[in-house]
Amino acid sequence: MIPALQLFLFAGLFSPGPNVVLLITSGARFGLRATLPHLFGVVVGVGIIGGVTGFGVGGLLLAFPVLEMALMVLSVCWILWMAFNLWKSSVAKPSGTDRPMTFVQAILFQWVNPKIWAVAVAATAYLIGTSPAHQAFEIGFSMSCVNLFVCFFWTSFGHLLSGVLSGPLARKFFFRAMAGLLALSAVLLVVK
Repeated sequence: MIPALQLFLFAGLFSPGPNVVLLITSGARFGLRATLPHLFGVVVGVGIIGGVTGFGVGGLLLAFPVLEMALMVLSVCWILWMAFNLWKSSVAKPSGTDRPMTFVQAILFQWVNPKIWAVAVAATAYLIGTSPAHQAFEIGFSMSCVNLFVCFFWTSFGHLLSGVLSGPLARKFFFRAMAGLLALSAVLLVVK
């Protein structure tokens, strides 16, 4: 059953979502090395969400629709705020005050990242009949391991794009497109 879980997690985490858009953008804007705290924050944060879901927190979201609605509203607002900031700050090359998301910010973002919650809750189906502790460990550890590869891939892709984005017009187009995709990911939460 574990290879099926790993395959499911890879498909769920590799597909575009808020983390992918943010890591590509940060890799292109700041480079791979500067984005590492953001990247590792995503990996740890995703593992934490997987772990608490295995212990049943995901079930609480499903059992109490008001909690799910509150998470969705908070998620949409935060993602739209990040998209707006990306849109308005993306025209110039990074200045001394610009920086990628920090390790802690990336961990905290996972708590309102609905895609991560959806993947984690769905992953519990692969471990039905096992103890909550086993589910928490297996989902949390597996999500972190798979996501480490996924995050390195997308951040490296963004970093490679930075060579193509040397002109101000190319940078403006790229970062505004990424801001649009990020905003679209928030809109898709509402129309699901």
